[in-house]
Amino acid sequence: MRLRAGAGPPKSLVVLNKPEPAPPMTAAAATLAPLEPTASLSVEEVKSVTHWNEHLFSFTVSRPASFRFRSGEFVMIGLMGDNGKPLLRAYSVASPAYAEELEFLSIKVDDGPLTSKLQQVKAGDQIFLGRKPTGTLVTDALKPGRRLFLIGTGTGLAPWMSIIRDPDVYDLFDQVTVVHSVRRVSDLAYREVLETSLRDDPLVDEAAARQLNYVPTVTREAFHTSDRIDALIADGRLFIGGAAEPARFDPEHDRVMLCGSMAMIKETAALLEAQGFTEGSNAQPGDYVIERAFVG
Repeated sequence: MRLRAGAGPPKSLVVLNKPEPAPPMTAAAATLAPLEPTASLSVEEVKSVTHWNEHLFSFTVSRPASFRFRSGEFVMIGLMGDNGKPLLRAYSVASPAYAEELEFLSIKVDDGPLTSKLQQVKAGDQIFLGRKPTGTLVTDALKPGRRLFLIGTGTGLAPWMSIIRDPDVYDLFDQVTVVHSVRRVSDLAYREVLETSLRDDPLVDEAAARQLNYVPTVTREAFHTSDRIDALIADGRLFIGGAAEPARFDPEHDRVMLCGSMAMIKETAALLEAQGFTEGSNAQPGDYVIERAFVG
């Protein structure tokens, strides 16, 4: 997910002088010019691109051997801007911490400074990658609990895709529930992977089959669930499978992560606070967490 603003892979697995201003670099030149690494940015190769629909895509890039992150963190990525300087935004890493490549999920914005260019990338292209991932959507920022609820809208699904493929999360929690709210059915990225409980992932397939629950909801097209997240909480439909009881949030045993639209985050956080949940951070673990880097 794009924002405002570690565990690393096993060895086997391997975002001044002042001369006279130069003319602005054209978009074509910015795309074609080879990128140069800096102290804070490495240059990586795009490995694959998946276009989910006309305004949603994901892509994978090479991963430096030294790049370490915790599941749920974000990192700066970007391309060269038209002015010849790196144009960067923060994106949650969607791949698990042990993967050889890094995956990201992004919206397409035709007039967006970065996404208008980023959506055009193809395998073999270069991209800037920040060297220091960070973030609060990590289990380190939560107190121990029994049920973990990962609630997101749109591209807010990205950090959940990293967390649910982390074997440690199934040792920390008895049940893990992914809640994903979108406007259209085609916006349900990774739907098949989630509906089959990661059965093709050799590290977590067995645990996920027992402990992972998936609650998708589509608000603007016909779908079996079409209500907003607040309605699913209110009538208990958010609580399914092994996490069905109790059909309400329990601050003693439940832990919650929120990512996506600011309206959803603020509304759900207020609901949790009213029920006795406390917000956590890396320095002070709590009952729920949000990503302060983009909520403010």
